[in-house]
Amino acid sequence: MPRSAYEIVYPTKRTTSVVFASPHSGRDYPARFLKRTMLDQHSIRTSEDAFVDRLFDGATQVGAPFLKAGAPRAFVDLNRSADELDPALIEDVKGGGHNPRIASGLGVIPRVVANGRIIYSGKIPLEEAQARISGYYRPYHAALQRLLDESRRLFGEAILIDCHSMPHEAVDGVARSGKPRPEVVLGDRFGAAADSDIVDRIETAFLRAGLKVARNAPFAGAYITSHYGRPSRRQHAVQIEIDRSLYMNEQLIRPNNNFDAFRTLMQQVTAEVAEIGAQPQRLAAE
Repeated sequence: MPRSAYEIVYPTKRTTSVVFASPHSGRDYPARFLKRTMLDQHSIRTSEDAFVDRLFDGATQVGAPFLKAGAPRAFVDLNRSADELDPALIEDVKGGGHNPRIASGLGVIPRVVANGRIIYSGKIPLEEAQARISGYYRPYHAALQRLLDESRRLFGEAILIDCHSMPHEAVDGVARSGKPRPEVVLGDRFGAAADSDIVDRIETAFLRAGLKVARNAPFAGAYITSHYGRPSRRQHAVQIEIDRSLYMNEQLIRPNNNFDAFRTLMQQVTAEVAEIGAQPQRLAAE
């Protein structure tokens, strides 16, 4: 089993209501898990948001905590509902209504990695799936809600930045439509998960960094954004998807020659985003 469910890196002092989190960059693949899969150690990583935790690790330098997943996405997907169990993978699970994520093998315990490659040769016991949920999924989400509660207590609001990466071809459809190919996609569930002022300022931070930005297409935010985005309770959530080709070789899953420069750029963006939740600026604006 992975050694830990999560890691929280705290700033010396919390100076912003913003919380950064990376639920898909976990890369602790235990030997026992790898032995059970049909994939090699490279292929199993293809659905991982590799190096996203390094892109945003400047969060603590600007007063924000950073929550990082310990378990890899292929082991348990933290951006799904805990009840999204796949009957094609997990024993003693009955099929319910149609769920496109489960149908495609992308439930809370994934059946496939990128490009639909099957992880297991057969089914896994329900008890094993439940152990992953209780041992890794629930502790991560409890830690995330605790950080957001701390922000609301300290600053009167919480802003979650849910950090992800996307394959370069994920936005091919946008490019084919004649629109500029976005390098960053912000998802706020079409306005339901965060105040528009917050999303506007996040977009401005990326635009100022020279990046092309789109909203909600093709990614509007998944479980985490919809679950934690509660603007009426002064708890906001925005998903960020970054084109992997900007900083890594997607085939080799290695940083490319632009990685250090792009990481520096993301540190600047991270500082601007953290400033959105700094006090008394936000209160003064309202």
